[in-house]
Amino acid sequence: MVRGATAPERPGLSWQRVDDANGTRIELAGRLDAGSVASEFAKLGAELERGSASVRFDLVGLESIDGSGAAVLVDLARRLEEAGRGGKLERAVGPVRGVLDLYAARESPHPPTRTEIEESFLAEVGRRSITFTTSVFDAVAFLGAFAREVGNTVRRPRRFLLRDWVGQLSRTGPDGVAIVALVNFLVGTILGFQSAVQLERYGAEIFVANLVGLSVVRELGPLMTAILVAGRSGAAFAAELGTMKVSEEVDALRTLGLSPQRFCVMPRVAALVVSAPLLTILADLMGVLGGLAIGCGTMGVTLTAYWKQTAASIDTSDLVTGLVKSVAFGAIVGLVACQRGLATRGGAEGVGRSTTAAVVTVLFALIVADAIFTWIFTLYGL
Repeated sequence: MVRGATAPERPGLSWQRVDDANGTRIELAGRLDAGSVASEFAKLGAELERGSASVRFDLVGLESIDGSGAAVLVDLARRLEEAGRGGKLERAVGPVRGVLDLYAARESPHPPTRTEIEESFLAEVGRRSITFTTSVFDAVAFLGAFAREVGNTVRRPRRFLLRDWVGQLSRTGPDGVAIVALVNFLVGTILGFQSAVQLERYGAEIFVANLVGLSVVRELGPLMTAILVAGRSGAAFAAELGTMKVSEEVDALRTLGLSPQRFCVMPRVAALVVSAPLLTILADLMGVLGGLAIGCGTMGVTLTAYWKQTAASIDTSDLVTGLVKSVAFGAIVGLVACQRGLATRGGAEGVGRSTTAAVVTVLFALIVADAIFTWIFTLYGL
């Protein structure tokens, strides 16, 4: 082993060069800061880059290092490594190691672009199948956790967050009255127009009241209200919970031992379960009024006759079936939107994807649920 001469000592940093069979080892001691970087370490770096031997740095004697010293040392080590001359940083301890770890972190290689990936048809089918299966399992686990939280709340009602529920009820109920009333009134007028054209040929204008009343109360009132709630509240729930997920607020709740189901999901779903039937009642009334406006305004039917015909055509069972649907629709909107929000990944872009997926999934689920309800009610003569 050949021991080189010690560099002239300056306040803060000293170094020693040791040549052995494995190359050159540079033993640094003292403090590597902005002052020493600009003086002795700059000379050392220039000397090392002119050589050809393998170089490694022994940092066990280094007492402290600041940002500028770490940046220069890491940069020198990187250049030596790219030249095939080692550049390894060895035996850094304590705060020195912590600072170097920050500056030595390297960017991960860029993932291959889509054009660089040659994926066969079977591989794509397998990947999509795995993604779908994982999503199904996640949804089932979410429903199980929600059911468990509901059971805990039933056993201990004080667990229910009444203040949060009232706030969500205000957002999902009164705030949606205007749009629900307007849309369903227009739906009633459209039904009135379309049915009037056909019924007028047979002199049966009065039966516009039957068609509009039954259609709105049994089907269109609950369904249109649920669609509007999905667009307003469902999208908002998915975006809110998605933002909480990507900002790690949901993880913070779990770290504190608190259930996201209790604090994030329960108040929202309970609010929709209550507000959806109330909005459906308003929707039914506005839809009937829309048909009444057409029947009395353009077909010459008197107000009393139209109203009596509507009352005679609608039974209590018709109203009850519509309200039962609305309760189920509210639960579907709340559960799907919250599940999609809590499954968000990938920052702001992920929040957008979750919101879109929540609305699309809710609309599909509502149509399927409405078909199932209609089949069941028809089967039992309701």
